[in-house]
Amino acid sequence: MKLNNVKSAPGSRSARKRVGRGIGSGLGKTAGRGHKGQHSRSGGYHKVGFEGGQLPIQRRLPKVGFSTPANRFTREVRLYQIDAMKEDVIDLESLKAARIVPNETKKVKVIQRGELTRAVSVKGVGVTAGARKAIEAAGGKVE
Repeated sequence: MKLNNVKSAPGSRSARKRVGRGIGSGLGKTAGRGHKGQHSRSGGYHKVGFEGGQLPIQRRLPKVGFSTPANRFTREVRLYQIDAMKEDVIDLESLKAARIVPNETKKVKVIQRGELTRAVSVKGVGVTAGARKAIEAAGGKVE
C-alpha cells in the first residue's frame, strides 16, 4: 500500500448538494429554503435561542444554584467513622487506606457526629470545635 493509492471506501463520501440548478436536480427554484421568511433570504439570521420575539426559554426559567468544583476534593469525616478505624494515628493517608474518603480527596475535616470511645491522634486534618472537645475528652490529641 502506498500513500498515493489511499482512498476512502466507496459510498462513504457523498457528493455535495448543488442547489438552485434547475427542476431536474430536485433542488431548483427555492433551493431547499422554502417560500418567504427570514431563512429564505440571503443573510437571513437570528440569534441562538431566538423564538420570534416570544420570551426565550432560557429567560423564562429561573436561575438555579451553583456547585463549586472544590467540593470534589473536600470531604467530611464523622467521629463514629474514626472510631470504627483500627489506626491510632488519623491522617489523610490512613483515611484513604480505610476507604472512608476517595483517593482524589485533598482536604478533610472531622465533624462531631456520633461518639469516640478510644484515644486517637489526629494529624494534618481539619477539626471542628465540637469534634476537638470530643477527641480530647476521649484521651486523644489534635495536631
